[in-house]
Amino acid sequence: MSGAKNCPETPRQKMIGMMYLVLTAMLALNVSSEVLQGFSLVDKSLQSSIQSANVRMDALLGDFQSLYDLNPTKVKEWLDKAHVVEQQSDSLFDYIQNFKYQMIRLADGKDADPKALEIEAKDNLDVAGQYALVEGNGKVLKRKLEEYRQLLVDLSAGDTLKQSMYEMTFNVENPKDKTWEQAMFEMMPLSAAVTLLTKYQSDIRAAEMDMVQYLKAQTDASDFRVNKIEALVVPNSNYVMKGSNYTAKIVLSAVDSTARPTYYVDGRQISADGVFERPATSTGVQQYEGQISLLGNDGIMRNYPFAAEYTVGEPTATISNVDLNVVYLGIDNKFSISVPGVTAEDIEVSARGAKVQKSGAYYIINPTQDKDIDIIVSARLEDKLVQMGNMRYRVKYIPDPKSFVSYYDAGGVERQVQEGRLSKRILRSDKFAIIASYGADELIQANFDVVSFSMTTKIGTVDATGDKLTNRQLQDINRLERGDLITFRNIKAKGPDGKIRTLGLLQIEIV
Repeated sequence: MSGAKNCPETPRQKMIGMMYLVLTAMLALNVSSEVLQGFSLVDKSLQSSIQSANVRMDALLGDFQSLYDLNPTKVKEWLDKAHVVEQQSDSLFDYIQNFKYQMIRLADGKDADPKALEIEAKDNLDVAGQYALVEGNGKVLKRKLEEYRQLLVDLSAGDTLKQSMYEMTFNVENPKDKTWEQAMFEMMPLSAAVTLLTKYQSDIRAAEMDMVQYLKAQTDASDFRVNKIEALVVPNSNYVMKGSNYTAKIVLSAVDSTARPTYYVDGRQISADGVFERPATSTGVQQYEGQISLLGNDGIMRNYPFAAEYTVGEPTATISNVDLNVVYLGIDNKFSISVPGVTAEDIEVSARGAKVQKSGAYYIINPTQDKDIDIIVSARLEDKLVQMGNMRYRVKYIPDPKSFVSYYDAGGVERQVQEGRLSKRILRSDKFAIIASYGADELIQANFDVVSFSMTTKIGTVDATGDKLTNRQLQDINRLERGDLITFRNIKAKGPDGKIRTLGLLQIEIV
Protein backbone atom coordinates (compact mmCIF):
# COMPACT_ATOMS: atom_id res chain seq x y z
CA MET A 1 0.00 0.00 0.00
CA SER A 2 2.84 2.37 0.80
CA GLY A 3 4.33 1.88 -2.66
CA ALA A 4 1.03 2.86 -4.25
CA LYS A 5 0.93 6.09 -2.27
CA ASN A 6 4.45 7.02 -3.26
CA CYS A 7 3.94 6.08 -6.94
CA PRO A 8 0.29 6.76 -8.00
CA GLU A 9 -0.90 4.82 -11.04
CA THR A 10 -0.90 6.54 -14.39
CA PRO A 11 -4.08 6.48 -16.51
CA ARG A 12 -2.53 3.81 -18.73
CA GLN A 13 -1.76 1.60 -15.70
CA LYS A 14 -5.33 2.02 -14.49
CA MET A 15 -6.54 0.98 -17.92
CA ILE A 16 -4.37 -2.15 -17.85
CA GLY A 17 -5.71 -2.99 -14.39
CA MET A 18 -9.25 -2.78 -15.65
CA MET A 19 -8.25 -4.95 -18.61
CA TYR A 20 -6.99 -7.65 -16.20
CA LEU A 21 -10.40 -7.61 -14.45
CA VAL A 22 -12.23 -7.89 -17.73
CA LEU A 23 -9.89 -10.66 -18.83
CA THR A 24 -10.52 -12.64 -15.63
CA ALA A 25 -14.23 -12.38 -16.07
CA MET A 26 -13.92 -13.26 -19.76
CA LEU A 27 -12.09 -16.48 -18.98
CA ALA A 28 -15.03 -17.60 -16.86
CA LEU A 29 -17.47 -16.93 -19.69
CA ASN A 30 -17.83 -17.77 -23.32
CA VAL A 31 -15.64 -15.01 -24.88
CA SER A 32 -17.50 -13.04 -27.47
CA SER A 33 -15.92 -11.69 -30.65
CA GLU A 34 -16.81 -8.18 -29.51
CA VAL A 35 -14.65 -8.55 -26.36
CA LEU A 36 -11.75 -9.94 -28.34
CA GLN A 37 -12.10 -7.08 -30.79
CA GLY A 38 -11.83 -4.75 -27.80
CA PHE A 39 -8.37 -6.11 -27.07
CA SER A 40 -7.40 -5.35 -30.64
CA LEU A 41 -8.53 -1.76 -30.17
CA VAL A 42 -6.48 -1.48 -26.97
CA ASP A 43 -3.46 -2.93 -28.78
CA LYS A 44 -3.78 -0.41 -31.59
CA SER A 45 -4.02 2.43 -29.07
CA LEU A 46 -0.83 1.20 -27.40
CA GLN A 47 0.86 0.99 -30.82
CA SER A 48 0.00 4.66 -31.42
CA SER A 49 1.52 5.57 -28.03
CA ILE A 50 4.67 3.65 -28.97
CA GLN A 51 5.01 5.49 -32.29
CA SER A 52 4.57 8.83 -30.56
CA ALA A 53 7.19 7.85 -27.95
CA ASN A 54 9.63 6.92 -30.72
CA VAL A 55 9.32 10.39 -32.26
CA ARG A 56 9.83 12.13 -28.92
CA MET A 57 12.72 9.81 -28.13
CA ASP A 58 14.54 10.70 -31.34
CA ALA A 59 14.18 14.41 -30.55
CA LEU A 60 15.40 13.88 -26.97
CA LEU A 61 18.51 12.01 -28.10
CA GLY A 62 19.14 14.73 -30.67
CA ASP A 63 19.12 17.38 -27.92
CA PHE A 64 21.39 15.18 -25.82
CA GLN A 65 23.86 14.87 -28.70
CA SER A 66 23.84 18.65 -29.17
CA LEU A 67 24.78 19.10 -25.52
CA TYR A 68 27.65 16.65 -26.02
CA ASP A 69 28.89 18.55 -29.06
CA LEU A 70 29.02 21.74 -26.97
CA ASN A 71 30.70 20.19 -23.92
CA PRO A 72 31.98 16.63 -24.49
CA THR A 73 33.85 16.43 -21.18
CA LYS A 74 30.80 17.25 -19.10
CA VAL A 75 28.20 15.28 -21.08
CA LYS A 76 30.06 12.16 -22.27
CA GLU A 77 29.49 10.05 -19.13
CA TRP A 78 25.73 10.62 -19.20
CA LEU A 79 25.32 10.31 -22.96
CA ASP A 80 27.16 6.96 -22.88
CA LYS A 81 24.68 5.73 -20.25
CA ALA A 82 21.79 6.99 -22.36
CA HIS A 83 23.06 4.96 -25.33
CA VAL A 84 23.20 1.86 -23.11
CA VAL A 85 19.55 2.43 -22.14
CA GLU A 86 18.65 2.92 -25.81
CA GLN A 87 20.38 -0.30 -26.85
CA GLN A 88 18.91 -2.40 -24.06
CA SER A 89 15.44 -0.97 -24.63
CA ASP A 90 15.57 -1.73 -28.37
CA SER A 91 16.84 -5.25 -27.66
CA LEU A 92 14.02 -6.07 -25.21
CA PHE A 93 11.41 -4.36 -27.43
CA ASP A 94 12.48 -6.42 -30.44
CA TYR A 95 12.49 -9.64 -28.41
CA ILE A 96 8.89 -9.05 -27.32
CA GLN A 97 7.93 -8.18 -30.88
CA ASN A 98 9.27 -11.53 -32.08
CA PHE A 99 7.60 -13.23 -29.09
CA LYS A 100 4.21 -11.92 -30.30
CA TYR A 101 4.85 -12.94 -33.89
CA GLN A 102 5.85 -16.49 -32.95
CA MET A 103 2.59 -16.99 -31.01
CA ILE A 104 0.52 -15.58 -33.87
CA ARG A 105 2.37 -17.82 -36.33
CA LEU A 106 1.43 -20.89 -34.28
CA ALA A 107 -2.23 -19.91 -34.58
CA ASP A 108 -2.48 -18.32 -38.05
CA GLY A 109 0.21 -20.34 -39.80
CA LYS A 110 1.60 -18.93 -43.04
CA ASP A 111 -0.97 -16.12 -42.98
CA ALA A 112 0.53 -14.67 -39.77
CA ASP A 113 1.07 -10.90 -39.87
CA PRO A 114 4.87 -10.23 -39.64
CA LYS A 115 4.13 -6.99 -37.76
CA ALA A 116 1.91 -8.84 -35.26
CA LEU A 117 -0.85 -6.29 -35.70
CA GLU A 118 -3.60 -8.43 -37.25
CA ILE A 119 -4.68 -11.74 -35.68
CA GLU A 120 -7.07 -14.24 -37.26
CA ALA A 121 -7.38 -16.70 -34.35
CA LYS A 122 -7.96 -14.13 -31.64
CA ASP A 123 -9.78 -16.59 -29.37
CA ASN A 124 -7.12 -19.32 -29.50
CA LEU A 125 -6.48 -20.42 -25.88
CA ASP A 126 -3.60 -22.82 -26.58
CA VAL A 127 -0.78 -21.13 -28.52
CA ALA A 128 0.17 -18.60 -25.81
CA GLY A 129 0.65 -21.39 -23.26
CA GLN A 130 2.40 -23.62 -25.79
CA TYR A 131 5.00 -21.00 -26.82
CA ALA A 132 5.53 -19.43 -23.39
CA LEU A 133 5.13 -22.40 -21.03
CA VAL A 134 5.71 -25.62 -22.95
CA GLU A 135 8.59 -24.27 -25.04
CA GLY A 136 10.02 -22.28 -22.08
CA ASN A 137 10.08 -18.85 -23.70
CA GLY A 138 8.10 -17.32 -20.85
CA LYS A 139 11.00 -17.86 -18.44
CA VAL A 140 13.37 -16.18 -20.88
CA LEU A 141 11.04 -13.18 -21.17
CA LYS A 142 10.77 -12.92 -17.40
CA ARG A 143 14.55 -12.94 -17.02
CA LYS A 144 14.98 -10.24 -19.66
CA LEU A 145 12.37 -8.04 -17.97
CA GLU A 146 14.17 -8.48 -14.64
CA GLU A 147 17.52 -7.53 -16.16
CA TYR A 148 16.02 -4.47 -17.82
CA ARG A 149 14.34 -3.42 -14.58
CA GLN A 150 17.64 -3.77 -12.69
CA LEU A 151 19.42 -1.62 -15.28
CA LEU A 152 16.92 1.19 -14.70
CA VAL A 153 17.13 0.82 -10.91
CA ASP A 154 20.94 0.94 -10.98
CA LEU A 155 21.05 4.01 -13.21
CA SER A 156 18.63 5.88 -10.91
CA ALA A 157 20.61 5.14 -7.74
CA GLY A 158 19.82 7.77 -5.12
CA ASP A 159 16.30 8.49 -6.43
CA THR A 160 14.16 6.05 -4.45
CA LEU A 161 10.88 7.34 -5.91
CA LYS A 162 12.03 6.65 -9.47
CA GLN A 163 13.38 3.24 -8.47
CA SER A 164 10.02 2.31 -6.92
CA MET A 165 8.26 3.30 -10.15
CA TYR A 166 10.48 0.98 -12.22
CA GLU A 167 10.02 -1.85 -9.72
CA MET A 168 6.25 -1.50 -10.03
CA THR A 169 6.13 -1.08 -13.83
CA PHE A 170 8.23 -4.19 -14.49
CA ASN A 171 7.02 -6.30 -11.59
CA VAL A 172 7.36 -9.96 -12.61
CA GLU A 173 7.06 -11.53 -9.17
CA ASN A 174 5.18 -14.82 -8.94
CA PRO A 175 1.59 -14.70 -7.64
CA LYS A 176 0.79 -16.84 -4.62
CA ASP A 177 -0.70 -19.82 -6.43
CA LYS A 178 1.19 -19.82 -9.77
CA THR A 179 4.21 -18.52 -11.62
CA TRP A 180 4.28 -15.19 -13.45
CA GLU A 181 4.47 -17.04 -16.76
CA GLN A 182 1.35 -19.06 -15.94
CA ALA A 183 -0.56 -15.92 -14.91
CA MET A 184 0.43 -14.29 -18.18
CA PHE A 185 -0.06 -17.09 -20.73
CA GLU A 186 -1.89 -20.14 -19.33
CA MET A 187 -5.33 -20.48 -21.07
CA MET A 188 -4.95 -16.90 -22.29
CA PRO A 189 -6.70 -15.91 -25.53
CA LEU A 190 -4.12 -15.02 -28.14
CA SER A 191 -5.52 -11.51 -28.61
CA ALA A 192 -5.24 -10.80 -24.87
CA ALA A 193 -1.70 -12.22 -24.63
CA VAL A 194 -0.51 -10.07 -27.56
CA THR A 195 -2.11 -6.97 -26.04
CA LEU A 196 -0.40 -7.63 -22.69
CA LEU A 197 2.96 -7.89 -24.45
CA THR A 198 2.29 -4.68 -26.38
CA LYS A 199 1.60 -3.05 -23.02
CA TYR A 200 5.12 -4.07 -21.92
CA GLN A 201 6.53 -2.63 -25.13
CA SER A 202 4.76 0.65 -24.42
CA ASP A 203 6.12 0.61 -20.85
CA ILE A 204 9.63 0.04 -22.22
CA ARG A 205 9.41 3.10 -24.47
CA ALA A 206 7.97 5.20 -21.62
CA ALA A 207 10.69 4.02 -19.20
CA GLU A 208 13.38 4.61 -21.84
CA MET A 209 12.29 8.20 -22.36
CA ASP A 210 11.96 8.81 -18.64
CA MET A 211 15.47 7.46 -17.96
CA VAL A 212 17.12 9.36 -20.82
CA GLN A 213 15.49 12.59 -19.60
CA TYR A 214 16.80 11.79 -16.12
CA LEU A 215 20.33 11.20 -17.44
CA LYS A 216 20.19 14.40 -19.47
CA ALA A 217 19.24 16.29 -16.32
CA GLN A 218 22.29 14.85 -14.55
CA THR A 219 24.59 16.89 -16.78
CA ASP A 220 23.50 19.90 -14.71
CA ALA A 221 22.62 18.13 -11.45
CA SER A 222 26.15 18.50 -10.10
CA ASP A 223 26.20 22.24 -10.93
CA PHE A 224 25.38 24.29 -7.85
CA ARG A 225 23.83 27.72 -7.68
CA VAL A 226 26.14 30.27 -6.13
CA ASN A 227 25.53 33.60 -4.46
CA LYS A 228 29.01 34.40 -3.22
CA ILE A 229 32.29 34.60 -5.11
CA GLU A 230 35.63 35.35 -3.50
CA ALA A 231 39.31 35.13 -4.42
CA LEU A 232 41.43 32.55 -2.65
CA VAL A 233 45.18 32.00 -2.58
CA VAL A 234 46.15 28.37 -1.96
CA PRO A 235 49.94 28.08 -1.47
CA ASN A 236 51.85 24.83 -1.80
CA SER A 237 53.48 25.74 1.48
CA ASN A 238 53.56 28.72 3.79
CA TYR A 239 57.21 27.99 4.55
CA VAL A 240 59.68 28.72 1.76
CA MET A 241 63.44 28.33 1.80
CA LYS A 242 65.77 30.88 0.26
CA GLY A 243 66.72 29.63 -3.19
CA SER A 244 63.43 27.80 -3.75
CA ASN A 245 60.21 29.11 -5.34
CA TYR A 246 57.05 30.27 -3.63
CA THR A 247 54.17 28.60 -5.46
CA ALA A 248 50.47 29.33 -4.99
CA LYS A 249 47.30 28.67 -6.94
CA ILE A 250 45.03 31.72 -7.18
CA VAL A 251 41.40 30.72 -7.76
CA LEU A 252 37.87 32.04 -7.63
CA SER A 253 35.74 30.27 -5.02
CA ALA A 254 32.02 30.22 -5.75
CA VAL A 255 29.70 29.04 -2.97
CA ASP A 256 26.04 29.01 -2.04
CA SER A 257 25.83 30.44 1.45
CA THR A 258 22.36 28.92 1.87
CA ALA A 259 23.54 25.34 1.14
CA ARG A 260 25.99 24.23 3.79
CA PRO A 261 28.14 21.18 2.97
CA THR A 262 29.13 18.59 5.56
CA TYR A 263 32.83 17.85 6.07
CA TYR A 264 34.34 14.52 7.09
CA VAL A 265 37.98 13.64 7.85
CA ASP A 266 39.00 10.02 8.48
CA GLY A 267 35.35 9.07 8.89
CA ARG A 268 34.53 11.77 11.47
CA GLN A 269 32.46 14.89 10.90
CA ILE A 270 34.38 18.11 11.56
CA SER A 271 33.25 21.70 12.11
CA ALA A 272 30.65 23.22 9.83
CA ASP A 273 33.12 25.78 8.45
CA GLY A 274 35.44 22.99 7.26
CA VAL A 275 38.35 23.90 9.57
CA PHE A 276 40.43 20.78 10.31
CA GLU A 277 42.80 20.80 13.25
CA ARG A 278 44.97 17.96 14.57
CA PRO A 279 47.63 17.99 17.33
CA ALA A 280 51.15 17.38 15.98
CA THR A 281 52.13 14.58 18.36
CA SER A 282 54.55 12.64 16.15
CA THR A 283 57.13 13.62 13.57
CA GLY A 284 57.27 12.66 9.91
CA VAL A 285 54.76 12.69 7.05
CA GLN A 286 51.15 12.65 8.29
CA GLN A 287 48.32 11.70 5.93
CA TYR A 288 44.56 12.12 6.09
CA GLU A 289 41.57 11.73 3.79
CA GLY A 290 37.89 12.50 3.83
CA GLN A 291 34.96 13.81 1.82
CA ILE A 292 32.69 16.82 1.44
CA SER A 293 28.99 16.00 1.15
CA LEU A 294 26.58 18.45 -0.51
CA LEU A 295 22.95 18.11 -1.56
CA GLY A 296 22.55 18.63 -5.31
CA ASN A 297 19.87 20.52 -7.21
CA ASP A 298 18.13 17.21 -7.89
CA GLY A 299 17.86 16.34 -4.19
CA ILE A 300 20.62 13.70 -4.34
CA MET A 301 23.50 13.88 -1.85
CA ARG A 302 26.87 13.94 -3.60
CA ASN A 303 30.22 13.14 -2.04
CA TYR A 304 33.53 14.69 -3.10
CA PRO A 305 36.53 12.78 -1.71
CA PHE A 306 39.92 14.31 -0.99
CA ALA A 307 43.31 13.28 0.44
CA ALA A 308 46.24 15.35 1.72
CA GLU A 309 49.44 15.13 3.72
CA TYR A 310 51.69 17.36 5.76
CA THR A 311 55.06 17.05 7.48
CA VAL A 312 55.75 17.43 11.19
CA GLY A 313 59.36 18.11 12.19
CA GLU A 314 61.16 18.31 15.50
CA PRO A 315 61.81 21.79 16.89
CA THR A 316 65.41 22.45 15.81
CA ALA A 317 68.13 24.99 16.49
CA THR A 318 71.60 25.30 14.99
CA ILE A 319 74.24 25.76 17.72
CA SER A 320 77.91 26.05 16.84
CA ASN A 321 81.12 26.99 18.62
CA VAL A 322 83.09 29.01 16.08
CA ASP A 323 86.37 28.57 17.96
CA LEU A 324 86.06 24.78 17.96
CA ASN A 325 84.97 24.10 14.41
CA VAL A 326 87.49 21.31 13.89
CA VAL A 327 87.41 17.74 12.63
CA TYR A 328 90.05 15.07 13.15
CA LEU A 329 91.87 13.26 10.44
CA GLY A 330 91.71 9.48 10.48
CA ILE A 331 88.59 8.92 12.61
CA ASP A 332 84.81 9.09 12.18
CA ASN A 333 83.53 12.58 12.96
CA LYS A 334 79.83 12.26 13.77
CA PHE A 335 77.55 15.16 12.75
CA SER A 336 73.85 15.76 13.34
CA ILE A 337 72.55 17.85 10.42
CA SER A 338 68.97 19.08 9.90
CA VAL A 339 67.12 21.74 7.95
CA PRO A 340 63.98 23.25 9.56
CA GLY A 341 60.89 22.31 7.61
CA VAL A 342 62.66 19.64 5.52
CA THR A 343 62.49 15.90 6.19
CA ALA A 344 65.71 13.92 6.63
CA GLU A 345 64.98 12.03 3.39
CA ASP A 346 65.17 15.29 1.43
CA ILE A 347 68.52 16.42 2.87
CA GLU A 348 71.79 15.74 1.06
CA VAL A 349 75.23 16.35 2.58
CA SER A 350 78.49 16.55 0.65
CA ALA A 351 82.00 17.80 1.43
CA ARG A 352 85.07 19.12 -0.31
CA GLY A 353 88.16 17.36 1.07
CA ALA A 354 86.26 14.66 2.96
CA LYS A 355 84.11 11.57 2.56
CA VAL A 356 80.48 11.65 3.76
CA GLN A 357 78.47 8.61 4.80
CA LYS A 358 74.94 8.46 6.26
CA SER A 359 74.68 6.34 9.39
CA GLY A 360 71.20 6.23 10.89
CA ALA A 361 70.26 9.72 12.01
CA TYR A 362 73.84 10.97 11.72
CA TYR A 363 76.42 11.78 9.08
CA ILE A 364 79.97 10.46 9.33
CA ILE A 365 82.62 12.87 7.98
CA ASN A 366 86.09 11.46 7.22
CA PRO A 367 88.65 14.09 6.06
CA THR A 368 90.87 12.97 3.20
CA GLN A 369 93.38 15.83 3.53
CA ASP A 370 95.09 17.78 6.29
CA LYS A 371 93.77 21.09 4.95
CA ASP A 372 90.45 22.77 5.71
CA ILE A 373 87.31 21.01 4.47
CA ASP A 374 83.90 22.43 3.49
CA ILE A 375 80.68 20.63 4.49
CA ILE A 376 77.78 21.49 2.19
CA VAL A 377 74.12 20.92 3.12
CA SER A 378 71.45 20.83 0.39
CA ALA A 379 67.71 20.10 0.45
CA ARG A 380 65.41 18.77 -2.23
CA LEU A 381 62.61 21.30 -2.65
CA GLU A 382 59.97 20.92 -5.35
CA ASP A 383 62.11 18.36 -7.19
CA LYS A 384 65.14 20.70 -7.18
CA LEU A 385 68.30 20.40 -5.08
CA VAL A 386 68.82 23.72 -3.30
CA GLN A 387 71.97 24.51 -1.29
CA MET A 388 70.92 25.47 2.24
CA GLY A 389 74.33 26.34 3.68
CA ASN A 390 77.94 25.32 4.16
CA MET A 391 80.55 25.39 6.92
CA ARG A 392 84.35 25.29 6.82
CA TYR A 393 86.16 23.10 9.34
CA ARG A 394 89.83 22.92 10.26
CA VAL A 395 91.40 19.49 9.99
CA LYS A 396 93.63 18.40 12.85
CA TYR A 397 95.54 15.29 13.69
CA ILE A 398 94.05 13.39 16.55
CA PRO A 399 95.74 13.94 19.96
CA ASP A 400 98.55 11.66 21.12
CA PRO A 401 97.35 8.71 23.18
CA LYS A 402 98.88 7.41 26.42
CA SER A 403 100.91 4.22 26.79
CA PHE A 404 99.81 1.35 29.03
CA VAL A 405 100.80 -2.18 29.90
CA SER A 406 97.86 -4.50 29.39
CA TYR A 407 97.44 -7.79 31.26
CA TYR A 408 94.76 -10.06 32.71
CA ASP A 409 94.46 -10.66 36.45
CA ALA A 410 93.66 -13.96 38.17
CA GLY A 411 89.95 -13.37 37.60
CA GLY A 412 90.37 -13.00 33.82
CA VAL A 413 89.74 -9.24 33.86
CA GLU A 414 91.88 -7.01 31.64
CA ARG A 415 93.92 -4.37 33.44
CA GLN A 416 95.68 -1.36 31.92
CA VAL A 417 98.25 0.47 34.03
CA GLN A 418 101.14 2.88 33.54
CA GLU A 419 103.01 1.76 36.64
CA GLY A 420 102.63 -0.91 39.28
CA ARG A 421 103.91 -4.17 40.74
CA LEU A 422 103.54 -7.34 38.65
CA SER A 423 104.73 -10.92 38.98
CA LYS A 424 107.02 -12.61 36.48
CA ARG A 425 104.15 -15.01 35.65
CA ILE A 426 101.98 -12.10 34.40
CA LEU A 427 104.87 -10.58 32.46
CA ARG A 428 105.55 -13.92 30.74
CA SER A 429 101.82 -14.37 29.80
CA ASP A 430 101.04 -14.27 26.07
CA LYS A 431 98.27 -11.75 26.87
CA PHE A 432 100.75 -9.20 28.24
CA ALA A 433 101.26 -6.31 25.79
CA ILE A 434 102.25 -2.68 25.44
CA ILE A 435 99.27 -0.67 24.17
CA ALA A 436 98.39 2.94 23.25
CA SER A 437 94.95 4.33 24.09
CA TYR A 438 93.06 7.45 25.11
CA GLY A 439 91.44 5.70 28.03
CA ALA A 440 87.74 5.12 28.60
CA ASP A 441 86.99 8.67 29.79
CA GLU A 442 88.20 10.59 26.71
CA LEU A 443 85.61 12.21 24.40
CA ILE A 444 87.18 10.82 21.25
CA GLN A 445 88.31 7.26 20.69
CA ALA A 446 90.69 5.74 18.14
CA ASN A 447 92.66 2.57 17.61
CA PHE A 448 96.46 2.72 17.80
CA ASP A 449 99.03 0.06 16.97
CA VAL A 450 102.29 -0.06 18.97
CA VAL A 451 105.00 -0.54 16.35
CA SER A 452 108.10 -0.70 18.66
CA PHE A 453 109.41 -0.12 22.18
CA SER A 454 112.52 -0.62 24.37
CA MET A 455 112.76 -2.48 27.69
CA THR A 456 115.45 -1.37 30.17
CA THR A 457 116.45 -3.40 33.29
CA LYS A 458 119.57 -3.68 35.45
CA ILE A 459 120.80 -6.17 32.89
CA GLY A 460 120.54 -3.71 29.97
CA THR A 461 118.24 -2.37 27.21
CA VAL A 462 116.58 -4.58 24.58
CA ASP A 463 114.47 -3.26 21.65
CA ALA A 464 111.28 -4.95 20.38
CA THR A 465 109.13 -4.63 17.26
CA GLY A 466 105.35 -4.70 17.78
CA ASP A 467 103.57 -4.74 21.13
CA LYS A 468 104.80 -8.11 22.57
CA LEU A 469 107.93 -8.98 24.58
CA THR A 470 110.68 -10.72 22.64
CA ASN A 471 112.39 -13.95 23.78
CA ARG A 472 115.49 -11.94 24.70
CA GLN A 473 113.40 -9.63 26.87
CA LEU A 474 111.70 -12.61 28.55
CA GLN A 475 115.10 -14.12 29.33
CA ASP A 476 116.20 -10.86 31.03
CA ILE A 477 112.97 -10.83 33.07
CA ASN A 478 113.66 -14.38 34.29
CA ARG A 479 117.03 -13.18 35.70
CA LEU A 480 115.44 -10.36 37.69
CA GLU A 481 114.66 -10.55 41.40
CA ARG A 482 111.84 -9.26 43.60
CA GLY A 483 111.99 -5.44 43.80
CA ASP A 484 113.86 -5.00 40.52
CA LEU A 485 112.46 -2.38 38.11
CA ILE A 486 111.51 -2.69 34.44
CA THR A 487 111.20 0.46 32.34
CA PHE A 488 109.43 0.52 28.95
CA ARG A 489 110.47 3.58 26.95
CA ASN A 490 110.77 4.92 23.43
CA ILE A 491 107.25 3.54 22.78
CA LYS A 492 106.14 4.33 19.25
CA ALA A 493 102.47 4.00 18.14
CA LYS A 494 100.73 4.51 14.79
CA GLY A 495 97.22 5.96 14.70
CA PRO A 496 94.42 5.79 12.08
CA ASP A 497 95.72 9.04 10.58
CA GLY A 498 99.02 7.28 9.72
CA LYS A 499 101.12 9.45 12.03
CA ILE A 500 103.66 7.68 14.29
CA ARG A 501 103.93 9.11 17.81
CA THR A 502 106.53 8.59 20.59
CA LEU A 503 104.78 8.06 23.93
CA GLY A 504 105.79 8.34 27.56
CA LEU A 505 107.59 5.60 29.54
CA LEU A 506 106.10 2.89 31.77
CA GLN A 507 107.67 1.39 34.91
CA ILE A 508 106.93 -1.95 36.56
CA GLU A 509 108.30 -3.42 39.79
CA ILE A 510 108.84 -7.20 40.07
CA VAL A 511 107.00 -8.90 42.94
